[in-house]
Amino acid sequence: MNQHRPRKRFGQNFLHDPGIIGRIVDTINPRPGEHLVEIGPGQGALTRGLLASGCRLDVVELDRDLVPGLLQAHGDNSLFQVIEADALTVEFSALKTGDEMLRIVGNLPYNISTPLIFHLLEFADSIRDMHFMLQREVVQRLAAEPGSKAWGKLGVMAQYHCDIDALFEVPPGAFNPPPKVMSGIVRLVPNGRRRDPGQEKRLRRVVSAAFSQRRKTLRNTLRDLVDVQQLEELGISPTARAETLSLEQFIALGDTLGPDSE
Repeated sequence: MNQHRPRKRFGQNFLHDPGIIGRIVDTINPRPGEHLVEIGPGQGALTRGLLASGCRLDVVELDRDLVPGLLQAHGDNSLFQVIEADALTVEFSALKTGDEMLRIVGNLPYNISTPLIFHLLEFADSIRDMHFMLQREVVQRLAAEPGSKAWGKLGVMAQYHCDIDALFEVPPGAFNPPPKVMSGIVRLVPNGRRRDPGQEKRLRRVVSAAFSQRRKTLRNTLRDLVDVQQLEELGISPTARAETLSLEQFIALGDTLGPDSE
């Protein structure tokens, strides 16, 4: 496995720093009997530490050249399974057994991290928590607060589903090859906020429109969805910009749209 050359098209940056690896495993704190799913195990840096806990571990790996090494290292462990697939196509709820909840972990390729997180949020009802290594900028956007430059569609939609904590940063030297950006570890815990099936669609529509032109006021960006009177009735200034609104205000705006807007 050490001879594998990281592939740029898969966005591969393999974690190799033992101290960082240990800190991540300790943060996840896997336990016997739990069911974890690791996305993009690569050369197995985290895989070894996770399996040492006695948990059940499925790994989702797209690069078929890495699979033989993973099987050689862990194939004799009855709690270990390799799923050769693109994580963007995996139906994660189908990996569950009974009423167990999945714990998702991974060093996510930067080029697909945002769409992958949105894909995983579709299965929030089946997930206990998620721990990811991401580009620091993405972590900041996920954990952003209203009023900050990082607050946008990703943060609003992720926080609709999850409580989010930015945990610690990881320098480029912890990887091979070193990426050109800082990384960070983030924890997402589904909060059970999911309501009627249409609410998320309405929220997504409002948020997409509101942040489509960040410098414009809500009066302009939402004019096809919400009128000035509706904004004022919700206590929202028509001259405000999207980054000043809270998650709850966005939810309230979405709830003003009828079923036909879904």
